[in-house]
Order: sequence, then structure tokens, then C-alpha cells
Amino acid sequence: MARNIEIKAAVADAQALRTRVAELADDGPWLIEQHDIFFHCANGRLKLRRFGNGEGELIFYRRPDASGPKACEYERNAVADPDAMRRLLEMANGLRGEVIKTRTLFMARRTRIHLDHVAGLGDYMELEVVLADEPIGTGHDEAEQLMRELGIDDSALVEGAYIDLIETQGASAQPAS
Repeated sequence: MARNIEIKAAVADAQALRTRVAELADDGPWLIEQHDIFFHCANGRLKLRRFGNGEGELIFYRRPDASGPKACEYERNAVADPDAMRRLLEMANGLRGEVIKTRTLFMARRTRIHLDHVAGLGDYMELEVVLADEPIGTGHDEAEQLMRELGIDDSALVEGAYIDLIETQGASAQPAS
């Protein structure tokens, strides 16, 4: 499985953070519309991601629900017919919920920096340090260094996934009409 080190943080001032990220980034920004459909899954998380252009991918991942940098193992696979895949997975596993977000992606060295506006939740930032065949600690150190460079305080760190926050906060993320 592919691996990365991830952090997620709530963002109080999205424009100020975007300015700091743009100064550090090597590449980007790219704007990506995402609709994540989560299904019940006993040994991790399973989501079907639909992009604004109609393409899709199936993503399975496992990571601890912790607020700081954490290791994540994941597999991604392109999906030719997202509607058919959604029906199949919903019949097999049951629908857990949906997350609608607009993501601005930057790259800083080997780290993906996501500035996300999540429907029903607000603004967040994710760092994903892509790992090769190396100790997890290397990516952990890089994530912490980027947090410092971007001025992300530990108090802004968030546990879990957006779907967990939606469930916990009782927010409703519905597709825009």
C-alpha cells in the first residue's frame, strides 16, 4: 500500500493561509471539486470520490484518529462508472455519508498541501507528506516542519476525517444545486 504522513487543521483565516502556502509551494494551485461518498467499512475507510468533471476513484485507507501527524496507508483506483460503483457499494456495504468540498492543491517538495472548503464545516488544511520506502519518522518530521513554517498551531489540529466531523457536529453536507 502507498503511505503518507497526514495532518488536518481547522483554518481561521483561509486567505492568509493561502498566501503563506503560495509562498512556500513549488507548484500549484490547482482547484479541484470533490464529492466523497463514504461507505461502511469494518477495517478502515472506503470512499468513492467524484470529481467535478464526472471522473471518479475508489479510495480505501487506514490511519489512526489522532490530532497530530499520523501515518496513513491507502490504495486508490480509477473508476470508469462512478454511478454504477456507488450503487454497488451502497448495496454491499451501506452508505455512511457524503462530503462535498472545494480543494485547492499546492505542492511543496513532496508534500501535498490541501486548502479545503468543506460544505457544512468550513475551511481546513491538510498536509500529506508522500513516503517512499523510508521510516515514518522522516515524514513526521517534515509535516511538523511545514506546520511551523505555515504557522499552524497545535490547537487547530483535528482528529479523524471530514465525515467524522460531519457526523459529530451534525452538519449536513449536501451537493450544491
